[in-house]
Amino acid sequence: MVCWIRSQKRTDKKGVLKLSSSEFDLIDKYFKPLAPRGEPAYALSNDGAIFSPSNGKKTVYTVDTLISGIHFFEMDSPDIIAKKALRVNLSDLAAMAAKPAGYLLSIAIPKELNNIEEWIKKFAQGLAEDQAIFNIQLWGGDTVSTTGPITISITAIGEVDADINISRSGAKIGDYIYVSGTLGDAAAGLRLIMEGNNDVENQFLIERYNSPNPQLALAEKISSIVTSMMDISDGLIGDISHICRHSQVGAVIEQQKIPVSIPFGNLLATKAEYSDLSWCGGDDYELLFTTDKKNDQLIRTVSDECCVKITNIGKITDGHTVKLLDDEGAEIRTEQKGFRHF
Repeated sequence: MVCWIRSQKRTDKKGVLKLSSSEFDLIDKYFKPLAPRGEPAYALSNDGAIFSPSNGKKTVYTVDTLISGIHFFEMDSPDIIAKKALRVNLSDLAAMAAKPAGYLLSIAIPKELNNIEEWIKKFAQGLAEDQAIFNIQLWGGDTVSTTGPITISITAIGEVDADINISRSGAKIGDYIYVSGTLGDAAAGLRLIMEGNNDVENQFLIERYNSPNPQLALAEKISSIVTSMMDISDGLIGDISHICRHSQVGAVIEQQKIPVSIPFGNLLATKAEYSDLSWCGGDDYELLFTTDKKNDQLIRTVSDECCVKITNIGKITDGHTVKLLDDEGAEIRTEQKGFRHF
């Protein structure tokens, strides 16, 4: 694990701006306070972080990259960008039922960005706020300049009990399919932002897009009974398709059971064309999991304990297809399988 690289060279062989004394000062001022003084990060003073997992634990690693213009808007506040970058990784840890421990951060910042220090200051403030909420610390990283858009990559590290083995490949025929929270909010929020419609009544949906809520506590509670689990980042149909492909099974989803929030439901009254966002919109970062139907009552109990809505939306079937059914049992065409980069 590489901690912050400190170099007095102005450019590397490819002409990319590396750290000079001014960047060195920015790291000391804004990022060093986010790191522990001892193990694993040693206040960002070494070439690598040293992490010793707790007894009876194993480590989980995940990485996500966010790019301006694709995953966030250039004019978004840096603290909001920081929180989203961290939280999408924490959501991946939740999908593995892992408890957050630390993270590595790499940022490429455009040379022409106005007032870089103020941007970094706000970015670090956002990280500090979420570090306190999710009990995680910065362990290291790298900062460079770029001729392209702002690019942020975070590698998150977590711990999970050694006997917990969660994957996408364990779903069994007859399992019930569940989701946490409500779906479609974030995708609707993005649509509203792109339309310039940021009215007060739409702020809940916009906030859901900007600030996902990783379901870490819920994941820990259900870790011993799930047969498969992942977070919903690319849309329900696309993501359940991943589980089915890896588990070599099929699935039936009942559209009327897909949970939607009151704000999204109200929006659908005037924008019916948004209805498919609950199953193909993405960016919800809620948990999607399967478990034996005998655990249904236990799931209800966990829902109450964690104060998180959990909904049974369908079941795992034989075959290798995912079907979305309307309230009359007819299949809904779902050509859009979720977000794809390529």
